[in-house]
Amino acid sequence: MSVFSDLVGQEAAVEVLSHAARTPAAMTHAWLFTGPPGSGRSVAARAFAAALQCPDGGCGDCEACHTVLAGSHPDVEVVAPEGLSYSVREMRQLVVDAAMAPLRRRYRIVIIEDADRFTEQASNAFLKTLEEPPPRAVLLLCAPTLESEDVSPTIRSRCRHVALRTPPTAAVAEVLVRRDGVDPAMAAFAARIAQGHIGRARRLARDEDARRRRREVLALPQQVGTVPGALTAAENLISAAKEESLALTAELEARELADLRAALGATEGKPAPRGTAGAFSDLEKRQKSRATRTERDALDRALTDLAGFYRDVLVMQSGGGAEIVNADLAEQVAAVARATTAEATVRRIDAVLACREQVGLNVNTLLATEAMALALRAG
Repeated sequence: MSVFSDLVGQEAAVEVLSHAARTPAAMTHAWLFTGPPGSGRSVAARAFAAALQCPDGGCGDCEACHTVLAGSHPDVEVVAPEGLSYSVREMRQLVVDAAMAPLRRRYRIVIIEDADRFTEQASNAFLKTLEEPPPRAVLLLCAPTLESEDVSPTIRSRCRHVALRTPPTAAVAEVLVRRDGVDPAMAAFAARIAQGHIGRARRLARDEDARRRRREVLALPQQVGTVPGALTAAENLISAAKEESLALTAELEARELADLRAALGATEGKPAPRGTAGAFSDLEKRQKSRATRTERDALDRALTDLAGFYRDVLVMQSGGGAEIVNADLAEQVAAVARATTAEATVRRIDAVLACREQVGLNVNTLLATEAMALALRAG
């Protein structure tokens, strides 16, 4: 089975990447993967890294393929911002990582997730490596779009672009059944309500708490009839995002703390040695910064679900007979559709999208969400 087997619905991209992995003349040192959330940008980058390290161009069976996909290959580094954006310190460490000679004589590969979160200073620190890469270094950047607000023109011009699309619902359901052993009916349900987001579809299929949080988020349209109700709904939306963030990071944080204590010899009830308080403080700061980023990402997913709900309302109001995404909530969708007009629904969708934009610009999340909830009431 090829390393690209889990890259769902991306046949054109797979053809480009497979050819480059097998054809040295088609290779370049920097690649930029773009696509909407859930399209598999990171999956594509990891699969390509495995194909580059594989003697057979990504067979999926050899040690190189297995270790890259498992995240344990010594010559493949995956980096992500610790906070809302990359710091200069993180970027300088990335430059050091990229300059290391490969241990296994093929490539030294650095996968850079969330490349749209480069600050100007971080971009400047990175450009030298991008323009004059070390021998055998390959840089794989992942970002939502080619737009200048996501990737600077300077960086974009020095990368080969691979565009990914939102995968078809049927393809997402198929991979959930084949790879994760999900019941076909649950896989189809999760794939549809995740709107092509593979990672979210997997969580929804396997985690009842994730499905419960989604239902709570999509109850918001019927909770904003009054000003107090709108403000309470906004608080509940923030709480749901925090709960999801905690569910995603709690295990990782506990493991990081245990690893640090073990490295310092503070195990089996032994206190940490003197002079190590700074290490624990640094870990706490990184975890808090990551928690903030994860909460904002969870809120963005909730807002995407909410926009999808109002899209379904608009479908019902138009009477076109198109299939709705949230078929399990058809009664709630119909109730909102009867109580308002298509024009009001369009304004509500605009309010949700404006809130997403403000959250992306680091506006206070509670203020942005409260403003949205009040606009939903007034719409």
